[in-house]
Amino acid sequence: MRAAILADIHSNLTALEAVLADVERRGRVDEVWCLGDIVGYGPEPHRCIETIKERCHTCIAGNHDQAAADKLDISYFNPEAAEAAGWTTQHLEKDDIRFLENLPLILEKGDFTLAHGSPRDPILEYVLSTAVAEESLKHFQTRYCLIGHSHLALLFECGRHCSGSELAPESEVKLGNKRLIINPGSVGQPRNDDPRAQYAVYDAEAGRITFHRVEYDISITQQKMLEAKLPHWLIHRLALGR
Repeated sequence: MRAAILADIHSNLTALEAVLADVERRGRVDEVWCLGDIVGYGPEPHRCIETIKERCHTCIAGNHDQAAADKLDISYFNPEAAEAAGWTTQHLEKDDIRFLENLPLILEKGDFTLAHGSPRDPILEYVLSTAVAEESLKHFQTRYCLIGHSHLALLFECGRHCSGSELAPESEVKLGNKRLIINPGSVGQPRNDDPRAQYAVYDAEAGRITFHRVEYDISITQQKMLEAKLPHWLIHRLALGR
């Protein structure tokens, strides 16, 4: 079984389509898993939801999905994120809201637990340190955990203690006996100084996850954001990968 793993699409349809095309180019996948934040920040929330509904087999909720469905107080968002969240809600259809409302916060897929933020707090907590990774181990029972939220491709490998590392493009993680917490990076708004869309592929037969980055025409998304009058910093950051 092969599964494409996507996270943090953030209403960036051009990036999402580039990733799905790259998935097809690299060979058959049996499923597509989405780790949340389909919407937020970007200019095409409805079309991203429609694409995920059509192409994705498993999807969980992210904080921006919860905010768009009015299930999360956005007072903790920074001003640009809050403005974009309000815009997003206004540009969703009733079926979009219903879809986001019904997304689970956490679920298991075989050897994997899927959580947007962390298994301890699926919506709000970031797993960015070994201390948080070690605490997270107490909150899932499977061998591996897949997360999003930070927009960074990261690996935490845990034995007696956890070690953490950022994952380079086209790197590979072998799946063995150690417990792993894995972030595939962001499709729609990477934050590691590389603006390319990021995703991963799980290959059960090979026992590995590979990490990929895809060029896409960022100017298309930026122009749509300009036309939507979304915050300037959100537009500018896409070209920086920050």
